[in-house]
Amino acid sequence: MAQLPKNVWLLTVAQALILSVNSSVVFIGGLIGKNLAPSPNLSTLPVACIIIGTAAASVPVTMIMKKLGRRTSFIAILSYSIVVALCALYAIELQSFVGFCIAIFFFGVTSACGMQFRFAAMESVSEDLVPRAASNVLLGGIVAAILGPEVALLGKDMLSTEYSGSFLLLAGLFFLCLLVLLSFKNPVVESSTISSGQRTLSEIARQPLFWVAILSATVGYAVMSFIMTATPVSMHVLDGHSLQSTKWVIQSHILAMFVPSLFAAWIISKLGVSRMMIVGLFAYIICIAVAYTSHHLNHYWVSLILLGIGWNFLFIGGTTLLPQTYRPAERFKVQAVNEFIVFGAQAIASLSAGWIIFAIGWESLLLTTLPIIIAQLFIILKWAPKRTLAVQ
Repeated sequence: MAQLPKNVWLLTVAQALILSVNSSVVFIGGLIGKNLAPSPNLSTLPVACIIIGTAAASVPVTMIMKKLGRRTSFIAILSYSIVVALCALYAIELQSFVGFCIAIFFFGVTSACGMQFRFAAMESVSEDLVPRAASNVLLGGIVAAILGPEVALLGKDMLSTEYSGSFLLLAGLFFLCLLVLLSFKNPVVESSTISSGQRTLSEIARQPLFWVAILSATVGYAVMSFIMTATPVSMHVLDGHSLQSTKWVIQSHILAMFVPSLFAAWIISKLGVSRMMIVGLFAYIICIAVAYTSHHLNHYWVSLILLGIGWNFLFIGGTTLLPQTYRPAERFKVQAVNEFIVFGAQAIASLSAGWIIFAIGWESLLLTTLPIIIAQLFIILKWAPKRTLAVQ
């Protein structure tokens, strides 16, 4: 079996470091918001800010990478991220809720940069290694899921104001990530001057495979974020499960999101991309069935594990297919569209979940996702017999 190049391993380590910002903010953003917000209803606004910021930054970050190249962009954005972390620290010291929310919003650029690592990894390998490269980088998410909250907790009482030290340590993680990526080398395609033969976005979008790739990742992210965001509210607020039990369910879910990456390339080689994505959709359907039947702790746990597995199969499937819809010169504009749609949908799903669960309840919230899942299943089944993957 061919070995993955150094670039992919550097990006895997960097992914673990840079995406710690997401798990840190999810873990302590609401706690800091509770201390600083003028109203308890606004306490989770910082968490929403990083999601909105990621969606808003997805296109600009991709265009920066087109202009400056991958390596220079990574280093520039990580340097920027260190400054933003220090601004968040300063806002906490000043007890400024608005300042803190603004800083967290600007972390959206950091998150969007981390999301580009999978594309940089796929550009660094031959076509037969693309699934392995994409899944390998996502493994960094396992470390990020653990590292972010641990760093946030470690820095809680480090400085005079609670949690300000957490962002000092986060700035340190960004610096380490910058050092790691100093050894990253731009893929060969990065330094090419290919400019001829570019199609318009409307021409590219006429390919059925283009929409299969984008919608698979979009449905994967939107459904996952929608249910995951509502789960702590349903478990702890509405059903009275303990915070410890709720944390255990969410941690299990996050691990289930990334652990299948260890086997994703093997699954693709055995089933093919389309069948893997179909399995992901069925994991979502079973997840909803399990969660719908009972509010017992074990039902939440099993359903959230299935939710994580479904996300992994859909996101890796969509990510693997996307490069087969564009030529090298077209990659940045297609990636920009993909990121904007995927993370825009995630932002809408996350922001609406809290309101919807209080408005219609847990069971009805689960059922609202079924039409989306079934529609995506139909799209994949319709595409699969006409499988034409190569772009000439």
